[in-house]
Amino acid sequence: MRVLVAPILLLAREGEHAGPLGIPLFVWQLANLVGFMAVLLYFVARPLTRLFRQRQLDIERRVREAQERRAEAARLEAEIHERMARLDIELEEIRARGIAEGEAARAELLERAEREAEVVRRQAEEDIGRRLEEAKRELRAAAAELTAASARDLLLAQVTEEDRRRLLAESVARLEGRP
Repeated sequence: MRVLVAPILLLAREGEHAGPLGIPLFVWQLANLVGFMAVLLYFVARPLTRLFRQRQLDIERRVREAQERRAEAARLEAEIHERMARLDIELEEIRARGIAEGEAARAELLERAEREAEVVRRQAEEDIGRRLEEAKRELRAAAAELTAASARDLLLAQVTEEDRRRLLAESVARLEGRP
């Protein structure tokens, strides 16, 4: 506060020039500065605050969406593993039935069971492959979104107060340069 008062007092002593209505010139300059700062605060700072808050809400929403997609991918992976376990159990049951029916029927049943198991396995592998690729694709998309959100957060965190001041000064300079 002292830093601001000293120059004002110095101006008051230097030029006791009276401005309009007999009020000292430095009072008019001070009033002009206060008015300018108020206009600047109203037209620049408030919209920027709203913009940053909206950006933060968007990032939070995207993070929630990425978490939901990640949970869905984990659920699909568990479902795929469960299905593979059931296929192995079914194969063992087919083999056990073939042994119980006897030597003659055993060869025929084993051959048929192996063919069916191979078809089922191929179909299951194809289905698992499709679902796994889909889960990987969704996981990659979610990871890409998280990476982009993290990069935005990092960029926002690295913008210093000095950068903000410089950007504000440049904006003011551009506004003053306009007719």
